[in-house]
Amino acid sequence: MSDKPYFVHESSYIDDDVKIGGGTKIWHFTHVQSGSCIGRKCILGQNVNVGKNVVIGDFVKIQNNVSIYEGVTLEDYVFCGPSMVFTNISDPRSKYPQVGPSFYKKTLVKEGASIGANSTIICGHTIGRFAFVGAGAVVTKDVPDFALVVGNPARNAGWMSEAGWKLAFDKDGVAFCSKSNKRYRLENGLVREIG
Repeated sequence: MSDKPYFVHESSYIDDDVKIGGGTKIWHFTHVQSGSCIGRKCILGQNVNVGKNVVIGDFVKIQNNVSIYEGVTLEDYVFCGPSMVFTNISDPRSKYPQVGPSFYKKTLVKEGASIGANSTIICGHTIGRFAFVGAGAVVTKDVPDFALVVGNPARNAGWMSEAGWKLAFDKDGVAFCSKSNKRYRLENGLVREIG
C-alpha cells in the first residue's frame, strides 16, 4: 500500500523534483521529468511523456501516447486526446540543435479546452477556454475561447459550450446550452458566456 496521495503504475518513472497532486493517476510506461507540476485528480494514460518544467492543472485528462514538452502549460480540466502532438520549436534541425528553454516557444491550453485525437498544436499559440480542436486538426494560430476548429490548417467550424455542445445562435447572437445551463453571446467574431 502506497503512502502517497496519488497512484503511479510500477512501470512508470517519476524524476526527482516533481510535484503531483492528490488523487492523480499515472498509468503504464509514463515518464514525468524533473521540475514538472501535475495538479489534483489528473489522469495520465499509457505511454505519456511530461517534459521538464511542464505545468498541468487540476482534473486534466491526458490519453495514451501524448508528449507534453517543456514550454507547454495545461490549465484545469484540459483534455488531450490519444496521440495528439505538441511541439516546442518552430524550426527544428538535427544538425543545428536548439536545446534549452531559451529556444522553446510557449504554448498555453486554457481551462476546459479539448484537443482531439491525432491533432497537432504548433508551438507558440494559445488554445482558448473551452475551445475544441477536432481530431486530426493542425493548429497554426491562436484558437479563441469556445471555438471549434477542424482541418489542416485548423479553421473555425463553429462554437462549443463549456459542456462541449455545439452552439446555435439566434438572430440576436445568443445561444443556450441545456447541459451546462449557460447562455452565450456571439459578438464581433468571438463568443463569451453571459450567464
